[in-house]
Amino acid sequence: MKRQVGDYILIKQIGQGSLGKTFLAEHRLLKRPYIVKLLPSELSGDALFVARFETEVEKLSSLKHPHIAPLHTVFSSEGVCALISEFVPNAKDLGQHLKDTSFTEEEIFQIAMQLASALDFAHHLDTPVAHGTIKLKNIVIQDTSSGSLAHFTDFGLSSVLGPLAVLSRTYHQVCTLLGASAGFSSDRYATGPWDVEKASELQCSFCESFFFLAPEQKVSNHPLANPIQSDAYAFGTLLYYLLTSEFPQGYFEPPSKKSLLVLKRQWDRLLFSLLQQDPSKRPHELVCALEEISIPFSSAVAQLQQLRELVPQEAFASLKPALKPQEISRPSFDADPAAVFQIDTTIATYKPKPKEEKEINPLLTEMVVIPCGTYLRGSQQGGRDEMPRHSIILESFALDIHPVTNEQFVRFLEAMGGEKDSNNSDIIRLKEARIKRNGGKLSIESGYDRHPVVGVTWYGAVAYAKWVGKRLPTEAEWEVAAYGGKEDAIYPTGIHMERSQGNFFSSDTTPVMTYEPNSLGLFDMAGNVYEWCQDWYDHHFYDLSMQEPHSPKGPAQGVYRVLRGGCWKSSKEDLRCAHRHRNNPGVVDGTYGFRCAADVVIS
Repeated sequence: MKRQVGDYILIKQIGQGSLGKTFLAEHRLLKRPYIVKLLPSELSGDALFVARFETEVEKLSSLKHPHIAPLHTVFSSEGVCALISEFVPNAKDLGQHLKDTSFTEEEIFQIAMQLASALDFAHHLDTPVAHGTIKLKNIVIQDTSSGSLAHFTDFGLSSVLGPLAVLSRTYHQVCTLLGASAGFSSDRYATGPWDVEKASELQCSFCESFFFLAPEQKVSNHPLANPIQSDAYAFGTLLYYLLTSEFPQGYFEPPSKKSLLVLKRQWDRLLFSLLQQDPSKRPHELVCALEEISIPFSSAVAQLQQLRELVPQEAFASLKPALKPQEISRPSFDADPAAVFQIDTTIATYKPKPKEEKEINPLLTEMVVIPCGTYLRGSQQGGRDEMPRHSIILESFALDIHPVTNEQFVRFLEAMGGEKDSNNSDIIRLKEARIKRNGGKLSIESGYDRHPVVGVTWYGAVAYAKWVGKRLPTEAEWEVAAYGGKEDAIYPTGIHMERSQGNFFSSDTTPVMTYEPNSLGLFDMAGNVYEWCQDWYDHHFYDLSMQEPHSPKGPAQGVYRVLRGGCWKSSKEDLRCAHRHRNNPGVVDGTYGFRCAADVVIS
């Protein structure tokens, strides 16, 4: 005879875990299917627990979200506590689903977005609720005509039961299998038959639960333990498993190297942030974190469309950098009028044949167009010179996708014929650079061709930009480009910035385009080298910029020129989009480089 719990007739057991047994059931009157979870009997008989259960479970009933399996009702009577949830048709738990089929990258991304929206919803309620036991068996996948739908089950149940109850129940299951007492008596060993099938099933279940635990959950009384942040870690573990079919352990290989799928999105960057050892460094907005990797790198047009819909598509497609190459003015001096008296007219004067000048063409960098519009600049949390945060209006402009490299700059030096400009100002100091002159010939240190040029003065950066028909970016243009269209970002990478995302706090420069670009397709906007901007620096300039917001170009004069972006030996603080740095325009430094900008015309 089938067992009945309240008005629900238990048809068959479909699962068992540390939180109890799960049954497919039918309402005896409505004749509709439901899912019934019977809580462990030792808890159901605890009067204090039952009173807390009836109070706390009210929070779970408020979790009305399309990707959280809804709680229909609860039952507590005659030593039985049960949760009754809506039945999800055509659904399997995620573990079983993965045994029968596999997901494409796009399907994984869609499932991740669904689950992330559910977690964000619960985490940001007035009284936040953490799932607490994210794992494959607590996610069901429903196959529909429009694709796979993911739903969390057992959402928040662990917080109602308490971590002690969850752990003790897990240990109790292990003991039951081994035939040992729950007291783990030191003078008793487990004996009796060994059920390989049950042991394997229990081991897989236990290991799966353990892998989803955040580091702080594995340490007793961890001061940083926070169930919301632990959910973020478990979510990262889930994504890593979906991408690689393995759980991350210790120093794990990034999905790009481990996955059998050809990945187009920046999963490595996302997983490194979700699986941080420090809970405070994990993303707080999971949907936002996923949106940052939602556009493949190969679709530059799509990236710009995501930035802003500021101009019609046909007009946007016609925006081109307006390059204006200028002839280099080399140092020249007036002839010495006394020279004629120093010539011995009895001897023919040797006049070497003029060398045929070889035309040197620059190596141009690909550019990204940033459309005209209203943008935010500055910060309310940074230095005083970054305040106040305010709106500015910029015309369309183009920016190099990476800083100028040694192989590009050495051609400019060959065209110039020296390291001075027409005003006798230093262009570059070679002892601070990776470019050397031996016997009059320029060469680049081995392996540094694609590294950003360093040791360049502001004057040298301006001269190079004129040579290739470009200019230096204004400080406002540089900052807007660094944000990449995400005005709530802190770094060019988003809210967080890790060592895997840029070259900082290191020992040397790295080749350009080593790290992933920001959402505009711009590389090295954080770290590697500080970049010269066109503007003079003024500590209080933002007060004026706020009053005159149209295309601000810095003060009319000053002592220092602006530098932006941080460098290879910077701290993380220097990499913020809003961070301002400055120095004398004639200063050279092994951390100073630049990239070029250009005005935009409609072709």
